[in-house]
Amino acid sequence: MNTDVLLARNEGPVLVLTINNPSTRNSIGPEFFQAASNAMRAAAEDPGVGAIVFTGAGGFFCSGGNLHQLATTRDLDTETRYARIGLLHRMILDIRACPKPVITAVEGGAAGAGLSLALAGDLLVAARNAFFSAAYIKAGLTPDGGLTALLAESVPRQALTHMCLTGARVGAERLHALGAVTSLVDAGQAEAEAIELANQLARGPERATGRILGLCRTAHTQNLEEQLDDEARSMVASMVDPEAAEGIAAVLERRDARFAALRSGPEQEFTR
Repeated sequence: MNTDVLLARNEGPVLVLTINNPSTRNSIGPEFFQAASNAMRAAAEDPGVGAIVFTGAGGFFCSGGNLHQLATTRDLDTETRYARIGLLHRMILDIRACPKPVITAVEGGAAGAGLSLALAGDLLVAARNAFFSAAYIKAGLTPDGGLTALLAESVPRQALTHMCLTGARVGAERLHALGAVTSLVDAGQAEAEAIELANQLARGPERATGRILGLCRTAHTQNLEEQLDDEARSMVASMVDPEAAEGIAAVLERRDARFAALRSGPEQEFTR
């Protein structure tokens, strides 16, 4: 699964994906988007993977799109430009559709499309000194990669607008206070913390975890009636799942649940 732009390794049941372009602070482009989509799809079908962590090489998460590459896109026709952005958007959708928890671990900073990638995960662990920037305006560009939608899930409209219109750097502690960052750690500890959290989640009930991820991912976009319907379907399915039988027994018997033996194997579907 390793490519020049994306490194992959396994830490037990956790797949660690590392953005690997440190000379440009891990800028990303079409090759990375395709590699990341492929990795997400493979992880969804791999029974040995229980959670995924995204991190960046060289102490920096991701600086966004490579401006040298972006400068040449003006010479491309409209259809080709749409297709390139489509690869980025497919990657974001693949992350959000994965039936397994995705945690992003941010050191240094996340800017532009790198901010979209950081926000696309289900949980975001950041070093206290990390920054986040919707930097498009500084290059005369507009956000893509779902940045406005993903950021709007966590911050008020005014904060979203300020970040997008100014491109100003916002510290991890500020985004933690707003709710976009779920865990703050000391510098250099984001990846280790994310892997520890991912290991914890990977030991949980696989199918219940997938159902919860689906519900959490639609909670901001559906109305109450739609969400209630989805919750009912998920609960009805969970009630007869062997995971619930084991989990209820474990709670009543005051012991740790043994969910690993109940994993379903390779038949996974994206929660799209």
